[in-house]
Amino acid sequence: MIDVARSAGVSIATVSAFINDTSNVSAELTRRIEAAISEIGYERNAIARSLKTGATRTVGLMVADIRNPFFMDVVASIQKVLNKAGYAVMLCSNEEDTAMQDEQIKLMLDRMVDGLIIAPAGEDEIMKRLVKSTRKPVVLLDRTCDELDIDAVVLDNAQAVSDATNYLLGLGHRRIGYLSGSSGKSTGRDRLVGYRNALAAAGIPYEPGLVREGNFREADGYRAAMELLTAPERPTALFSANNLMVIGAMRAIRDMGLECPADISVASMDDFPWADVFSPRLTTVAQPVEAIGEQAARLLLERLNGTAPAAPRLLTLHGRLVVRNSCAPIAVAPVSRSA
Repeated sequence: MIDVARSAGVSIATVSAFINDTSNVSAELTRRIEAAISEIGYERNAIARSLKTGATRTVGLMVADIRNPFFMDVVASIQKVLNKAGYAVMLCSNEEDTAMQDEQIKLMLDRMVDGLIIAPAGEDEIMKRLVKSTRKPVVLLDRTCDELDIDAVVLDNAQAVSDATNYLLGLGHRRIGYLSGSSGKSTGRDRLVGYRNALAAAGIPYEPGLVREGNFREADGYRAAMELLTAPERPTALFSANNLMVIGAMRAIRDMGLECPADISVASMDDFPWADVFSPRLTTVAQPVEAIGEQAARLLLERLNGTAPAAPRLLTLHGRLVVRNSCAPIAVAPVSRSA
């Protein structure tokens, strides 16, 4: 900075004001400083600046599974907003594992991130303690946690699954198999509530035997679907609590020699790019992924800028049922077929 100031014929304070945008610098001085920077090849040292200011202009972002198209799209949306505000993003994926989650939160805090956006793998006590003890602002993404009274952006999961289940009920299905997410995650619990609510409203008793719990992974979907498809009286329709499990379910249907929707109807949470090119094209509940990411980023920026209200905020967005051709009326999908 001394060299830039000498070359531009200005004070070090003026160079500092220009680089850090802390006060107005005239057009003439700006031109001279920019020319000096270009000539000398000056680059700001972000690490040195963070030691002085206590801010790194970096946000830690932890998602549950980076391979999931839902989280990939949310990450892109969050990064777009934060980059525009001058923040870099440090991305981690906890792989739906609480132990990895805890280590990654510690890692991001050790790297002096200014704030955190977290899609929790679970509600373990270590994670809660880390979030409660940090002075950094934290926003929860997609999932909430009991005992953590902080900003969060989520979907109305119960209503989303209820809408999809009602659609299947409207086609005449009464034995609807449900591939559930983990009960250790708010999304797993809330989506199951939506399934049960729709059945109750239709006067259909809840059958635990039609529900198989997984961990939002493709392998879980395959296992759960195989268990239901090989039952003495298999369901006439399947609903998957997320996009990865439905891929496993479709593979199980194929391996059983069945056809969708002629033998069994299928619907799923989470729309994704290739749902419309599957054969059959999948009926899904589309989440507003761009809005989810944008809102999470904006909540965090407001905390970082000191413009957020004192009380934590819970933003609840809504899904949209996308009807394609993977579901058929009950008359087309027989109740059972010998395996």
